[in-house]
Amino acid sequence: MKLGSIAAGVALVFAGMTQVSAAEQQFISIGTGGVTGVYYPTGGAICRLVNKTRKEHGIRCSAESTGGSVYNINTIQAGELEFGVAQSDVQANAYEGRSQWEGKPFKDERSVFSVHPEPVTMLAGKDTGIKNYTDLKGKKVNIGNPGSGQYATWKLLEKEGIIKTSDLALATELKSSEAGAALCDGKIDAYYWLVGHPSAATQETVSTCDAQLVNVEGPAIDALLDKYSYYRKATIPAGMYNNDKDIHTFGVGATIVTSAKVPDEVVYTLVKAVFENFDDFKKLHPAFANLKPEEMIKDSLTAPLHPGAVKYYKEKGWM
Repeated sequence: MKLGSIAAGVALVFAGMTQVSAAEQQFISIGTGGVTGVYYPTGGAICRLVNKTRKEHGIRCSAESTGGSVYNINTIQAGELEFGVAQSDVQANAYEGRSQWEGKPFKDERSVFSVHPEPVTMLAGKDTGIKNYTDLKGKKVNIGNPGSGQYATWKLLEKEGIIKTSDLALATELKSSEAGAALCDGKIDAYYWLVGHPSAATQETVSTCDAQLVNVEGPAIDALLDKYSYYRKATIPAGMYNNDKDIHTFGVGATIVTSAKVPDEVVYTLVKAVFENFDDFKKLHPAFANLKPEEMIKDSLTAPLHPGAVKYYKEKGWM
């Protein structure tokens, strides 16, 4: 009888612990981008690693497909997302109060780490005569959906006098997942986006209608890079798609951002999940193949690091 009573008591204790654990469980979300881009699998990869040890820390992570960089940062600012993937230039605009955040800087924005480089990748129909971005005048071009990083980049290029929407025959605002089909259907002449390579969606467009990658280079681009430190020259190597020569362009870095209001232990747990399983993380997408932790905690970060991330990096001796 005594043994039975003890067993029953132990069962009740464990049942109670399970209920407490469920009650204490925290849910976090990472805003990403369209399902055909690299942001969505990036968020999914991070959440997979966080959820792998959720019984230990009680945090459950989910990746949400969203409109992209601007949307993610706005939603973090509103307290509706804990984390998001964003271009480093958009991250800088939010923190410093430029562009969409003119006069209302997001000073609680915090960096977590950077991920893959994102070259400006422009594709054009093979018979359009477009070889460089300077050939877009009079053409039908997709400039990206409002809320996306590429739309924000287009608007900055326009503000800097590098391009003019008014010079185009048509400016469409399709999502990146819709642009490839529009190009192959002849509805537009060109589109661009900022994406990690190799990119399955880029390859699909190239394969479907023999679209050509074109250069985004010249004196005006060089001046832009001199003015904004988060932009840098980039090369898409010959043979990556159907390009027989290197494609010369510029780009940013994809970054993971959060808010100062997200607790230190939550950020620490996410960072630890990624870097303690770093070899697994790198295998989750080809764009991650050359990532190095020491570069990820300083390159392309245009808002201060979150203290929860700093705690882990100091433990590892990286800071």
